Amino acid sequence: MLGIVVVCILSWLILWLVEREHITVLGVLPDFRRLKEFFAGLVPMAVFCLINALGQAYFQDISYARNPEYGLMESLNGTWWTIKAALFEELIFRGAVLYILIRKLGIVKACILSAIAFGIYHWFSYGMFGSGIIPMLYVFMLTGAGGWMFAYAFARTRSIYAPLGLHFGWIVVRIVFISDGPLGDSMFMPVGDESELGGWEQLMFFLWQTLIVPGVVTWYFARKYSAVVK
Repeated sequence: MLGIVVVCILSWLILWLVEREHITVLGVLPDFRRLKEFFAGLVPMAVFCLINALGQAYFQDISYARNPEYGLMESLNGTWWTIKAALFEELIFRGAVLYILIRKLGIVKACILSAIAFGIYHWFSYGMFGSGIIPMLYVFMLTGAGGWMFAYAFARTRSIYAPLGLHFGWIVVRIVFISDGPLGDSMFMPVGDESELGGWEQLMFFLWQTLIVPGVVTWYFARKYSAVVK
């Protein structure tokens, strides 16, 4: 929580020093429209993540079983940890710096830069250095595609709520529901001897995460929110 407070203070300082703007230009104050945007991002992204996870499980000959040791309090703690993690990253990558870049460069260039930074950041957060160029490129493209989606949602809605919903929707499924995250075993655990995905299967799920889902999200926000940030 301290990290979020520090990022908020830094965001306020950067916006004031560079643009003479208040942090409210990031769309941080809740209202009905922004809460709708949050859930409009959360629900579809959670579904997209479930399709990805269950599809891979099918091809890997595994299933998921309920973890009896993961109860209500564990679920609430995991969800709280996840929303804080998503908010922290959104404030850094879809906050003051992206707002300024959009003002200076326009939406597309600013979102591309944000996506690149988000991809590189995950080399550090995932400890990818020393793992080889192919795994690093793979992680960069997966997380960079996510970074593009989140940045574009911010640019079109002029609010942090839509990208926060998208981000949270994906990682809460992974971390709290299917035990695929830094918190270890969660609500459902994989069961069975996991087999490797075949080449075509790997390509299919790679394209799902890097082209199909980002394409759908980009199309939606481009169609629904036509206003360009000045």
